Amino acid sequence: MRVVIQRVKSSQVVVNGEIVGKIGRGLNLLVGIANTDTNVEIDWMVRKCLELRLFPDEEGDDRWQNSVQEIGGDLLVVSQFTLYGDCRKGRRPSFDRSAAPQSAADLYNHFVTKLKASGLQVETGQFGAMMHVTIENDGPVTLLLEKEAI
Repeated sequence: MRVVIQRVKSSQVVVNGEIVGKIGRGLNLLVGIANTDTNVEIDWMVRKCLELRLFPDEEGDDRWQNSVQEIGGDLLVVSQFTLYGDCRKGRRPSFDRSAAPQSAADLYNHFVTKLKASGLQVETGQFGAMMHVTIENDGPVTLLLEKEAI
C-alpha cells in the first residue's frame, strides 16, 4: 500500500463538475492499493496517517508536534491506482502491481471506514472516476508512506 500524505490548508475533489469531497485544514491522502495488500496493511496505514506528527504546536513553533487527530483536522481520501505505475521499461506505465478494481475498492472502503472511526471529518473522492483534485499544500509538506505485504 502506498499513500501520498499532504498537509493541507484545504483540498477538494470534483467529479463531472460537482464537488464530491471538500476539507479545510488537515491531510490529503492519495491512496494506492497493491495486488498483495490485505487488511493488515490497511490497519497499519490508518494508524500512521492518524498518528504522524505533521502539524506545529499552538505556540506557532515550526516543529511538528501534533497529529491530525490532536488538531481535530480533516481528511480527504482519494483513490489513485497510478501510485503503482511502473515506468522503468518502455514509454507506457505498467500497472501490474495495482490491485484489481473490486479488491482495491473493498480495501479502499475499509481504509475509509477505519479513518471515519477516529471521529474526524473524512471526505472522499469517487472510486474509479476521473477526478479533478485541488490541493492547497501547507508547507509544503508531502510524504510517501509505504507498507508492503510480507
